[in-house]
Amino acid sequence: MNRIVGCPGFAAVTRGLLIAALVVSVQPLQAERIKDLASIQGVRNNQLLGYGLVVGLDGSGDKGGSSPFTRQSLRNLLTQLGIVVPPNVQLNPKNVAAVTVHADLPPFSKPGQQFDITVSSIGDAKSLRGGSLLMTPMKGIDGQVYAIAQGNLVVGGLAAEGSDGSKITVNVPSSGRIPGGATVERSVPTPFGQEPLLTLNLKDSDFTTVQRVSDAINKAIGEGTAFPVDSTSVKVNAPKNVGQRVGFISLIENLQVEPAAAVARVIVNSRTGTVVINSTVRVSPAAVSHGNLVVTISENAEVSQPGPFARRGRTAVTQQSDVSVAAPGDRRMFVFNPGVTLDTVVRAVNEVGAGPSDLVAILEALRQAGALKADLVVI
Repeated sequence: MNRIVGCPGFAAVTRGLLIAALVVSVQPLQAERIKDLASIQGVRNNQLLGYGLVVGLDGSGDKGGSSPFTRQSLRNLLTQLGIVVPPNVQLNPKNVAAVTVHADLPPFSKPGQQFDITVSSIGDAKSLRGGSLLMTPMKGIDGQVYAIAQGNLVVGGLAAEGSDGSKITVNVPSSGRIPGGATVERSVPTPFGQEPLLTLNLKDSDFTTVQRVSDAINKAIGEGTAFPVDSTSVKVNAPKNVGQRVGFISLIENLQVEPAAAVARVIVNSRTGTVVINSTVRVSPAAVSHGNLVVTISENAEVSQPGPFARRGRTAVTQQSDVSVAAPGDRRMFVFNPGVTLDTVVRAVNEVGAGPSDLVAILEALRQAGALKADLVVI
């Protein structure tokens, strides 16, 4: 039996773990549409939430004792439908489950339009497969009802259990979706056509990109149409007429802008051992020497048996351990010239036989020495 012990280059990564280093080559940035770089302030989704009951389950619903709110909800529902349940009767509905219903209401949704919803069990129901959601009001953060949800669930999970206690579960059977399961009852007010200035908010904050977006709008529409506010926002003078404003935004969001280069950054995931390095990473002149000791421990079992006619002897097993230390490869020193790119760094590390975990150790040392011109982020 052999055990391989390597020198600790990275705390959470062992020798046998395969690390992926995703490298982006240095290429000129491509122009992108403004609609892919920024969003319009005030045009956003609105989160809705509701509480309801799923019925029609095949005995996989909430248990009466451990989910008292399900019994209470069912009793209230029957009372609203004109059915009086005696107080001394304990409901134990195994085919009913209490659920939460949540969804994102798209911007500019009008009454009568439908959108998808997600239904999730909040009790101890084993599965929602085959169930139907009863009429459930969905409220916004202000407590107002904006949609009504109802329909048959589509559940991708599956759960089965035998009488002997064995069971199998595929995916998550306690959650499902209803395509088009909610109907909008009230529109969400939006400041889209009320303010004289529109605000474009970048998805990634950057002063250079903001200035380029402003310049592109002024070049296409006219000088003074747009002006940057900070590293995220650009103010745009828009027509007051709502119909003209829609066409104006359609023109703006299709303008091509070349975004600024990203900040030089190296991301190291200590749990998975993944290393991601972007194309703007540079290295100053530096000489690197990195050892790669490998300790091999071999254990061999030896059996000692007594002679054929021995009276008191007995068989014994002993362990013999052989320990060897090796440093494979002779080339351990390499030099980085000024302005070296990421491709050269990775190529040099590979030529000396260093693995991905060694690459992380080298990058950390270069960062501490001030030779790595990038942010080293460990997540």
